[in-house]
Amino acid sequence: MREREGIFWGWYVVMGAFVISSISYGARYSFGVFVKPMSVDYGWSRSVISLGASINMIVYSFCAIFLGRMLDKVAPRWIITAGAIVAAVSYILTGLARTPLHFYLAYGVLCGAGTACMGLLVVNSSVGKWFIRKRGTAIGISTMGVSFGTMALTPLAGYIVKNYDWHYGFIFLGIIFILIGVSISQLFMGRMNPESYGLFPDGEIKSSQALEADHAERHPAHLSSKVIFRNSRFWILVTSFSLAVMTLMAVFVHQVAYALDNNIENLVAASSLGALGFGGFCGQFFFGWLSDRVKDVKYSAVLGMIIMAAGMVLLLTATTAQRLYFYALIYGFGYGSLGPMMPILLADRFGRHVLGSVYGWLTFFMGICGGIGPFIGGLIYDLSGSYTHVWQANIVILLCCALIMLGLAPRAADARE
Repeated sequence: MREREGIFWGWYVVMGAFVISSISYGARYSFGVFVKPMSVDYGWSRSVISLGASINMIVYSFCAIFLGRMLDKVAPRWIITAGAIVAAVSYILTGLARTPLHFYLAYGVLCGAGTACMGLLVVNSSVGKWFIRKRGTAIGISTMGVSFGTMALTPLAGYIVKNYDWHYGFIFLGIIFILIGVSISQLFMGRMNPESYGLFPDGEIKSSQALEADHAERHPAHLSSKVIFRNSRFWILVTSFSLAVMTLMAVFVHQVAYALDNNIENLVAASSLGALGFGGFCGQFFFGWLSDRVKDVKYSAVLGMIIMAAGMVLLLTATTAQRLYFYALIYGFGYGSLGPMMPILLADRFGRHVLGSVYGWLTFFMGICGGIGPFIGGLIYDLSGSYTHVWQANIVILLCCALIMLGLAPRAADARE
């Protein structure tokens, strides 16, 4: 198969997706840095603060339904630009919030809506439409932005919180969104798919026609919500990924507070999120690369969930800085499977032309569970005074997720429906 000379524009889309993911998820996963300072400053319980993160995820998930449909019709440039502006305003307002209600409206509602427009649903759906043969590698690289942003922004947010004030930390994140989010989306995220440029997926000149013809026979160009909901594979993916994300969000929101409760120094505790991000950075590339080489990509997802469960076992005894960092690297590597595996599995089972629509519904259900995770974690802590039961529950849930994923019907079954 021949490819066009020069750099295929799809790789610029990957670059843009990487940067957008960096600031969107780097800011989201920095939230754990703010939990204890806000609690100390205002006297709010951790369940009250965690509820803000839960509302954020729930709003994010509701927006995903509409964004998924829009992505199959509208250029991602305008969706991401609007989201960056809304997210910037929301973070600045969060830094100025003085009551739980103001905090819930700014961080929960406004930020949830803004960051939904910059989430993996938007950027990875865009990337997935530009590739077929190299889809796993491309999405793996773009998803690495999530971990890169976590490595870069969480220690920086921790530094600002420690040396200045947590209010300034939120305002700083808002400035990052307006400066980087708008410019990158306008530069790299202008078209929906390679056909809009007169190109073929992967930059191929003519062999992709045969690939797409074969692909079209197995996957329709449009799927109604009714058809999606009647597909058993969709519900297996929803259940497995949603529960896994529920445990993930509980970890990201409460990990720093857990470390501080074990007398680990503030900046070290915040930096542990960066270590988790580094593990995820490696995992996202590895699992994306692996998905292009295994017989069925579901096995990549199963492996990732098992590694996440192993990481949670380590967190139960992570009472020193060294143990905390070791846990973060292992757990992060496993969690790195989630971002790339979702769009890769969806595109494999449903087709790239309807990736936005199906991914939107998956993100909706996943966001609901993700929103529940932080609140339940905070509630269990308030009732028991410890995170032990939270981490133990996460282990059981993640192992169940791996078992559920094993039941996903193979790709060949699609042709028979």
